[in-house]
Amino acid sequence: MFSHRTNWKLERNRLTEALKAVRAAGAYVLDLTVSNPTRVGLAYDSAAILSALASPRALDYDPEPKGLMEARRAIAQYYKSQHGIQVDQERLFLTTSTSEAYSFVFGLLCNPGDELLVPKPSYPLFEFLADLQDVKLVPYLLIYDHGWQIDFHSLEKAVSERARGIVLVHPNNPTGSYVHGHEREHLSRLCQQHGLALIADEVFLDYALDDNSHRSFADDGDVLTFTLSGLSKISALPQMKVAWISASGPQSQLSEATAHLEVIADTYLSMNAPIQWAVPALLDQRKSIQEQLFDRVRTNLAELDRQLAAQRACQRLIVEGGWYAVLRVPVTQTDEELAVELLRKKSVLVHPGHFYDFPADGYLVLSLIAPEEEFAEGARRILQLLNIDC
Repeated sequence: MFSHRTNWKLERNRLTEALKAVRAAGAYVLDLTVSNPTRVGLAYDSAAILSALASPRALDYDPEPKGLMEARRAIAQYYKSQHGIQVDQERLFLTTSTSEAYSFVFGLLCNPGDELLVPKPSYPLFEFLADLQDVKLVPYLLIYDHGWQIDFHSLEKAVSERARGIVLVHPNNPTGSYVHGHEREHLSRLCQQHGLALIADEVFLDYALDDNSHRSFADDGDVLTFTLSGLSKISALPQMKVAWISASGPQSQLSEATAHLEVIADTYLSMNAPIQWAVPALLDQRKSIQEQLFDRVRTNLAELDRQLAAQRACQRLIVEGGWYAVLRVPVTQTDEELAVELLRKKSVLVHPGHFYDFPADGYLVLSLIAPEEEFAEGARRILQLLNIDC
């Protein structure tokens, strides 16, 4: 009865079952996987956010496939003021989420069975989106050697006749690694050689932790490029469901690509009017919320480093940006078994590395936006268990 596209394993994994059992027993769990910024104690300007949703203009229906001009103009201004680049508002397409943006681009580029190259490790969402579009994902590796970098040998090896594009996450989730200048040049040559597009996910772009300037792909003119971002991370407003695609590249390809994208967007018209009129005000919220998030992330990262310095069993891998830290831990069991043990013995929830397709066991992923006291105590319990076991 059901499509093969949704032939997923729907059973709960061991970690989810363990979490349910621990909470049912009455234990308070320190959640170091938290990704929802609305529930970590940040101070939002509630009055400004709510009033932005009450525009009388939302009572008028003005279907615009790309999104209302005022919203797109505000996004273009964000790129100019935050990243110093010019983005053509006529090449911007509003979507209700980056997931929807991915589905638009996947549908634009790929016929059933075509391939997209995706980084490994990375966020596990791609598999579901690709299945729904009948797209095959082919992984390429990120390798760690004094920092994360693209393994171009594996990337070039992954290119086939069915390849249509390369997915980049800039910075990556969860490794926190940006695509660097020399890597961009290599990617551009590779795409031109094989006729590939770039799909750049930049939801964490604003959260650089290494004091370096990391350029957006949104003004890339050498290769057909689709840059994805949204308010979920920029303004820490995931519930508002505002995202976008910025298309750029050689004019000969760009005109046709945006014409096709407009038809796809027109088919759905998924963005509602109140949220579109609110985009300028909601984008403006980033000026206060990002400062709070930077303080939280840096405080938690410093606390983690302080605790790590007092032991030898674990180390933190270099993180350049984003909201996550990766711990390299002793391989005495699988990452999932370790995460379950931490949950049952220490009431601490972490993500095992295999959730993100790390190449081997020995990795835990921690959220850096958890409340500071909970993060510090959770880190203490993790290191206590790991150093005892060693």
